[in-house]
Amino acid sequence: MSIRVLLADDQALVRAGFRVLVESAPDLEVVGEASTGVEAVELARTTRADVVLMDIRMPELDGLAATRQITEDEDLAGVRVLILTTFEIDEYVFKALRAGASGFLGKGVEPTELLAAIRVVARGEALLSPAATRGLIARFLNQPDRGDAPRPEQLGVLTDREREVLGLVGVGLSNEEIAEHLVLSPLTAKTHVNRTMMKLGARDRAQLVVIAYETGLVRATGGWQLS
Repeated sequence: MSIRVLLADDQALVRAGFRVLVESAPDLEVVGEASTGVEAVELARTTRADVVLMDIRMPELDGLAATRQITEDEDLAGVRVLILTTFEIDEYVFKALRAGASGFLGKGVEPTELLAAIRVVARGEALLSPAATRGLIARFLNQPDRGDAPRPEQLGVLTDREREVLGLVGVGLSNEEIAEHLVLSPLTAKTHVNRTMMKLGARDRAQLVVIAYETGLVRATGGWQLS
């Protein structure tokens, strides 16, 4: 079954290029194109896309606001958003994750990397480009104007093991690496990650990374470590 992709960019030429690339892969198909943020939200509902390739700067409704509308709509729980932008090293990384995006890539990414990214995000995994470093995310999470950020006590719904798993997800470990670190089977590690997402209402691993930092479970002080 093909992964259904929605293209959201205000430039027709850019969308055309992405369409050719996406449809060159046998397991991917383009189900719609949006030139504004409003169109992106509407088409996400009507096409039931699996992944939305979302530009940040668009008319009527920017990509971040459109992403938030999509990710906050319970009827679109299965839709993942992959942000594509020319503005990679700045606050957009953090804002995109806070808006509910599952991944973030610069438009200069190699074609094979973009196709792989769509597949990763469609599986519900987090994806950040190398330039979108975890240190950058941590810097913005440490800013004072985060009154809506999760509080440490909200992690009380987790077991000790789940808190440990959340911390390891926060420092970027894969399920296989978590399994090795905790001496578990990969399937057991995956189960713990899935339960943690369910208890915290996280859509995917990207949201777990944000929660791990916003609650102070993970911090960056010269290196990544659990607090």
